[in-house]
Amino acid sequence: MRRVAIIGIGITKFGEHWDKGIRELALEAGIKAIADAGLEGEKIDAGYVGNMAAGSFALQEHLGAMLADHLGLNPIPVVKVEAACASGAVAFRQAYMAVASGIHDIVVAGGVEKMTDLDTETVTKILSAAGDQEWEAFQGATFPSLYALMMRSYMLKYGATEEDFAYVAVKNHRHAKNVEYAQFRNEITLEQVMESKYVAEPIKVLDSSPISDGAAAVILTSLDQAYSYTSEPIEVLASSQATDTIALHDREDLSYVKATEIAATKAYKQANITPTHIDLAEVHDAFTIGEVMAIEALGFFERGEGYKAAREGWSTYGGKIVINPSGGLKGAGHPVGATGIKQIYEIVLQLRGKAGSRQVKNATYGLANNVGGSGATSVVTILGKVY
Repeated sequence: MRRVAIIGIGITKFGEHWDKGIRELALEAGIKAIADAGLEGEKIDAGYVGNMAAGSFALQEHLGAMLADHLGLNPIPVVKVEAACASGAVAFRQAYMAVASGIHDIVVAGGVEKMTDLDTETVTKILSAAGDQEWEAFQGATFPSLYALMMRSYMLKYGATEEDFAYVAVKNHRHAKNVEYAQFRNEITLEQVMESKYVAEPIKVLDSSPISDGAAAVILTSLDQAYSYTSEPIEVLASSQATDTIALHDREDLSYVKATEIAATKAYKQANITPTHIDLAEVHDAFTIGEVMAIEALGFFERGEGYKAAREGWSTYGGKIVINPSGGLKGAGHPVGATGIKQIYEIVLQLRGKAGSRQVKNATYGLANNVGGSGATSVVTILGKVY
């Protein structure tokens, strides 16, 4: 297996794009990544694009061919990858394996979603397809209600309160204030979170990530070729994926994401490091409980202790580890197919030392955790600076 590095990154602003369709968003991110890598499009051997539901959101399938066409990448193979909200990270993993195996030398991994053209009820129904259709969606269980069950289970097991989770939202909005591509660059108060309406008790509006449009892309190549294109390659030290039951009711513990623990354990072994080496992490906070469960399953905090992290300042600048310097899904936005690539984008920026006012000091190792559904798919990626 060859060592793999990221040599280019690109992203659009996340939010409501009334003047752009799915191809324009993907094109913008892809062109930026190619330019950042100092490449010409004809040097790319293959591409993988993460997308959950373009057929439903935008009535556009066959994304691989469409994007190859409009990015000027024909006739190389470009494939759409779907794994619910983890589609972006799985696309990245496919690109990583293609380079590591030696099958391809230069590969683009992207993610895109166009969601805001539809009303909230319709979007929620489409997203519910990422759960078990027969046992959950057909019975009326949407993802806010599924994560509400997880939050309630966690609260009962560990004594956490709704206010403890509200601190996660406050922290991530504070981080997003300094993120140029973030959907929400405004701070919010604890009182605003607590006074926002319930979506599915105990989850409130401000515990939840928004409906978003956006795209992100990265370029990968072998480490030994990377210096031909950039003086600052970022190495992919590990890429791991695990699955769990798609239906929440089949899980042993509703308050924990077992697939994340398994993927993380394998990733740390592959990278030959421990959780204590990680300086920053982008985790999947589609709802505030998601961040709490992630930082425990990733080994940053003991089980039953993660809910204290945002409240006590352990998961922000000056604390134990910076969690979601981008603002996470909550602050930066959540165009579902693009989220996993956005996480990679942010970590590369941080490891290059070019994150501006949100820069994590002396960042050497970064971790991304992208989750599909209520935890049925979990991908862990570890990136590191090259010395």
